[in-house]
Amino acid sequence: MIKKLIPLFALTFFISCSTTKKTIDYDRIEAKYVNQINTENLKKHLTIIASDEMEGRNTGSEGQKKAGRYMIDEYKKMNVSFPKGAKDYYQAVPASFLNAKRNLNLPDSENIWVFIEGSDKKDEIVVVSAHYDHVGMKNGEIYNGADDDGSGTVALMEIARIFQKAKEDGNGPRRSILILHVTAEEVGLHGSRYYSENPLFPLANTVADVNIDMIGRRDELHKDSNNYVYVIGSDYLSTDLYNICENANTKHGLLTLDYKYNDKNDKNRFYYRSDHYNFAKNGIPSVFLFSGVHEDYHQPTDDVDKIEFDAVTTRTKYAFAIAWEIANRENRLIVDKKDAQ
Repeated sequence: MIKKLIPLFALTFFISCSTTKKTIDYDRIEAKYVNQINTENLKKHLTIIASDEMEGRNTGSEGQKKAGRYMIDEYKKMNVSFPKGAKDYYQAVPASFLNAKRNLNLPDSENIWVFIEGSDKKDEIVVVSAHYDHVGMKNGEIYNGADDDGSGTVALMEIARIFQKAKEDGNGPRRSILILHVTAEEVGLHGSRYYSENPLFPLANTVADVNIDMIGRRDELHKDSNNYVYVIGSDYLSTDLYNICENANTKHGLLTLDYKYNDKNDKNRFYYRSDHYNFAKNGIPSVFLFSGVHEDYHQPTDDVDKIEFDAVTTRTKYAFAIAWEIANRENRLIVDKKDAQ
């Protein structure tokens, strides 16, 4: 009788051990990955993406496509793939869509997407977005757009790298991360609008958008320090998102959070002027991270040599920390407010 029970006990023990999921303390290990955001990577990528060779990355131009090919080549080196359900790294955005509201004779263009699949909550999607187009060339001068939005573009690349590293280490994320480089922001937020109207993953499964647009400089209101970021829209739809943005900063002691432009009635209307808006208007909690305008905004002098990479690094860490918390918390964000318009 005893001899028959021993194998049964051993089998039960084996099954029990083999089906027990690894418990990951995401809060404990978060700082490890936040601190892996690398300044040299950000600088390397931006020096190429905002170079004269890219000819200002005008929507649909060869310069923009060249920048996109560089980004994809780098993602391949990072072992970061395109999303499941997509055939490649591109979401084609047709000229007919880009020119439908106002005909600017724009050619076909592309959003670029990469994906880090989640674990136990993989069907819930956290979008991290930035636009990679700029305004091209005017009168023979190249508008390189190093800050607008080269800075956000390279932040996304580094955030993707760290999420992929965490996954390869066996540390998540729980929800899936969609890194979305959108086109045609400069001509009317059309790339993000196209995604919102033609999403790869249902909008009902999209839990948040963290949008990064211009995080490479300081503005006149902060001329004595670059250790700040404007936080816009975090409390418009979800108290959870507001609290996450606050706590992510407090936890890591990163920045001064400035809510000056969070007022919907602000005359600059920044909330309506970047790609998060096409998610927020569809009821998806969204936050826009921004360091303000400066004298080189939409000028040919928005060049890499004026970028403050210490600030880009800290703001990228902050964006990553927000996305990390959204991706790994137990419950998805609650939408407890109705009006994001």
